Amino acid sequence: MLVSCDHRSSNGSMLLSALIVILLHITCIRSQQEPQEGELIFAHVLYRHGDRTPVDPYPNDPWKDPSHWTTGWGQLTNAGKHRHLELGRWLRNRYQGLLQTTYTNNEIYVRSTDVDRTLMSAESNLAGLYPPNGADVWDSAIQWQPIPVHTIPEPLDEVLSARKPCPAYDNALRKYKSSDEFQQYNKSLEPIFQYVSANSGRKIDSPTGAQFLYSCLHIETLNNFTLPEWTKKVYPEPLRSIGARAFAIKTNTPQLARLKTGPLVKEILQRFQDKASGKLKPDRKLWMYSAHDVTVANLLNTLQLFELHNPPFAACVLLELYRTGNSNAPYVSIYYKNTTAEPEPLYIPNCGQRCPLDQMSKVYQDIIPDNWQHECQVPFLSLTYVEADMRSSTGLIGIIFLTTVAILLVLLGLMAYRKRRSGYHNDKWYLRIDG
Repeated sequence: MLVSCDHRSSNGSMLLSALIVILLHITCIRSQQEPQEGELIFAHVLYRHGDRTPVDPYPNDPWKDPSHWTTGWGQLTNAGKHRHLELGRWLRNRYQGLLQTTYTNNEIYVRSTDVDRTLMSAESNLAGLYPPNGADVWDSAIQWQPIPVHTIPEPLDEVLSARKPCPAYDNALRKYKSSDEFQQYNKSLEPIFQYVSANSGRKIDSPTGAQFLYSCLHIETLNNFTLPEWTKKVYPEPLRSIGARAFAIKTNTPQLARLKTGPLVKEILQRFQDKASGKLKPDRKLWMYSAHDVTVANLLNTLQLFELHNPPFAACVLLELYRTGNSNAPYVSIYYKNTTAEPEPLYIPNCGQRCPLDQMSKVYQDIIPDNWQHECQVPFLSLTYVEADMRSSTGLIGIIFLTTVAILLVLLGLMAYRKRRSGYHNDKWYLRIDG
């Protein structure tokens, strides 16, 4: 019996030793995969604007009279200004080791979509990020200083507002919306669409339309307005869930993501590469984007980090570049600040929470366009275009019209060519022969 007991003890010791070796091996592998914590050297910050008024109240909205609101439709409210002032202060605390306390244009660049509420949000945010002190104080009665916010018209902006025309994207989106998957989902929502259409006075027949209604009701709730009795059947659910899913539609395939948000991801990664290699001029430390809920959702979904939800006011994505003191390559960490006090670290697919910069570029290479302008072009009468539009009579009529015009132009060209070749002439025309 004693021998048997010693044998079991020996086996237990061997098993324990084996487990220790395995755990050490796993720890070693993980330490090789995850770069050591390093020094923050650069950050991209993209956020949604602050609280606003409804963009377009529905026809039966009891609060649609402008007298109920302190500012115009789709405009930033005082609550929105204050929310971004607080976010700016939070960013000041987070990046106190990265940014100087006094403003310099060589340290930060701020870009906004060309919309009043995003421009005003950026200015409010900067008031919290750079309160004037020392040489920045220009009027003792004003605790604020002007800092430039850059923008370009939306029809010219393929990076941030992503509203620059891209026919290939429109084509791909039509194709996706005509897919069996989307059509079945849309059809399952018809009873809800019929109910909200009848009660709101506006035809709603898509997830995006439902999201617009949810946004309006949510804003009115935040402003302590009493909602109509009929909304209790659909607000907050199921409108909230439908709206959340609507945010994923615009980038729900690799092609849609590549054409809609690819230019933004490409710009971010290229700037990271330039910073890491010492080529970024000026050598800034923070690049800030002021945009919309759909911008936040599109970026997260394109990076495969989006969990279905409606991005709240001042939702903030932080993409941070770190440099380690050893031979490890620079790495990127991404955080999402939703409504929580601290941001949530996100796990980059096939890379981790600390993703080496070179590896990150490989992870997202399929959604980074080589030449966005060229990729946005649609070949004349391309098969994809035909597949997307054959389901609608308008699209079919357009295709037939364009085809007819093309055939007529070819025929006219052939007739003119044959006349020249035949030597046709009269009082006004003759065949010219060059020697």
